[in-house]
Amino acid sequence: QVQLVESGGGLVQAGGSLRLSCAASGRTFSRFVMAWFRQAAGKEREFVAAITWSGATYHADSVKGRFTISRDNAQNTVHLQMNSLKPEDTAVYYCAADLNTHSIYTGGAQYDYWGQGTQVTVSS
Repeated sequence: QVQLVESGGGLVQAGGSLRLSCAASGRTFSRFVMAWFRQAAGKEREFVAAITWSGATYHADSVKGRFTISRDNAQNTVHLQMNSLKPEDTAVYYCAADLNTHSIYTGGAQYDYWGQGTQVTVSS
């Protein structure tokens, strides 16, 4: 069993920054592929970014150059640094863990465990 707990969401003005964190417990964190997804009101969940155990990353085109995913295996945490935020980034952000592969997938069905989500609201 894996528990994921997100933190760091909040209200920020357009152009501002936020740093989300996800704390993992219960299994060998360093072996997981970790990802961030988001879901805006009335829209489908979408992939944001992911990172392998070795630090390889992939970011969605919509956030590339503005968001950066990172991980600290010693602290069992993964972070999402979000800069130059836009109103369209407003969503609930979810942390997810893939225990079964070492590759990055953008489909949510690949991920085994999910956090409860943290709200990010960007005002114009």
